[in-house]
Amino acid sequence: MASDTKDADPLEDCLLILESGEVYRNPTEVKMSQIVLPCHANHCGELSVGQLLKWMDSTACLSAERHAGCSCITASVDDIHFEHTIGVGQVVNIKAKVNRAFTSSMEVGILVTCEDLFTNCHWKVCHAFGTFVARRTEAGKVQLKQVIPHTQAEQMEYSIAAERRRMRLIHAEIITDLLSSSTAQLGECQEFQGAVPAERTQVESVELVLPPHANHQVSTFGGQIMAWMENVATIAASRLCNAHPTLRTIDMFHFRGPSHIGDRLVLKAIVNNSFKNSMEVGVCAEAYKGGEPLRHINSAFMTFEVLDSDRKPCTLPRIRPELVDGKRRYQEAIARKKIRLDRKYIFSCKQTEVPLSVPWDLSNQMYLSYNNVSALKLLAARNNWMLSSEKNKVSLYTLEENHVLCFKIETHVNVPAEQTFHLLSDLSKRHKWDKHYEQCDVINQADEEDTIYQVATPSVSKGGKGQDFILLASRRKPCDIGDPYLIALRSVTLPTHPPTEDYTRGEVLCAGFTIWAESSTVTKISYYNQATPGVLPYISTDIAGLSSSFCSTFSSCKQYLEENRDSLAALHPSAL
Repeated sequence: MASDTKDADPLEDCLLILESGEVYRNPTEVKMSQIVLPCHANHCGELSVGQLLKWMDSTACLSAERHAGCSCITASVDDIHFEHTIGVGQVVNIKAKVNRAFTSSMEVGILVTCEDLFTNCHWKVCHAFGTFVARRTEAGKVQLKQVIPHTQAEQMEYSIAAERRRMRLIHAEIITDLLSSSTAQLGECQEFQGAVPAERTQVESVELVLPPHANHQVSTFGGQIMAWMENVATIAASRLCNAHPTLRTIDMFHFRGPSHIGDRLVLKAIVNNSFKNSMEVGVCAEAYKGGEPLRHINSAFMTFEVLDSDRKPCTLPRIRPELVDGKRRYQEAIARKKIRLDRKYIFSCKQTEVPLSVPWDLSNQMYLSYNNVSALKLLAARNNWMLSSEKNKVSLYTLEENHVLCFKIETHVNVPAEQTFHLLSDLSKRHKWDKHYEQCDVINQADEEDTIYQVATPSVSKGGKGQDFILLASRRKPCDIGDPYLIALRSVTLPTHPPTEDYTRGEVLCAGFTIWAESSTVTKISYYNQATPGVLPYISTDIAGLSSSFCSTFSSCKQYLEENRDSLAALHPSAL
């Protein structure tokens, strides 16, 4: 339990006053407040996570339906990390709103906070993202209207929602590949003295879906299924540790099919592996009706801890896996733990921390790429940029927050946006228009969207060393009409390319281009740089010098793009 007030989301406090004088409120926002009663709690007097999941799903579904104007179903839920438990007598406040709508699906952001009525303290419990799909109507498939962001917070969530959607679409395939490569390197399962047989933790339970378990579409509530899954997972975890476990995380999962009133839901859980202070429980939900074969509804992986009287994690017994499938689950749990740790480290790094060069490898490529693009989108969504200078139709804006100096350079070119994107995407040719890029070599072509470069820049002082950078370049085409092309840059580290005596290793916290199509032939280019002084190449606190340098560089950039426009356009369309 938290003992002090925590700021759940600083951007939530930014108010927008409409012309009418009223305070703006997102039209899709839905709030739910529930006081935790003994019937909602477990034997420790803490709110059951299953009950919380039902409340979260209901609130998010109502928000989705408010936007869609029709019935919606839960399609998936991203990773959830529960930061605190909630006690009897405390109030749960849930806020849900649609961040972005796509063709027939939408992302709903869910924020859960807790309130102590006696001390007036508030703290964040968890923040989640759910994907909901609008159900077909008699007229056919639903075409959702677009979300129009009004505040800076809404613009940020709207922009990053497209990147989260991309990660969801490739998540299952990427995780499968990572598990295959990781488990192949693990070898045989390690044996521990006194280990608990995995079969002792196995749980199987059946639930009959009744009308109270269903929504207004007679489909089983997604939150109800999650609650039943959490229940059997908790039993499995308890059988390992002979104590009351606390659920800490639920990995991203997808509902593979619907369940309806009258279905029998078979829920199975087993501890896949236990570590020093945590254990992973695998849960599966299947449905059948009458003599029908089982239908796979959902699978999830939940991580539990056991806390002592001081709320510190206890040491757990080790597990002895079952033969065949048990060993596979045991090894995959080790691989998933590494993936979770990589993800947690990448997402928890603050933009003001140096160094931020996270080691790059295949196991964290998806999350590094996501973090790279998201950081650029967050920077681009800021609305408090100050115009510092304008010269030759190149504008320089600055922004300083938390001792971090940021720059935005904006200009227009008479080149179509897609051609501009492809010309700027190839950093190995940047030296042709940017004198600060002395050399740029491709180190690793990870895939079509992610490339790692080594960049060398000249010394900023006479006789001094130049700088070099190991940069991850992540490229994104527009997710929808009205979205920009993106080229995001950030530093990473590679064991094969350590710092050398010839150069001072530099750090890029966040940089890159947003490329907007203003017409079929005119494109707006915005270049962003976020850094503390002395970190990025040719950064100086002399704004006049910066203005002259950037204007010269981006005048050369415009000339390079317009000169190469025709040569790129002559390529086969597939090259674009």
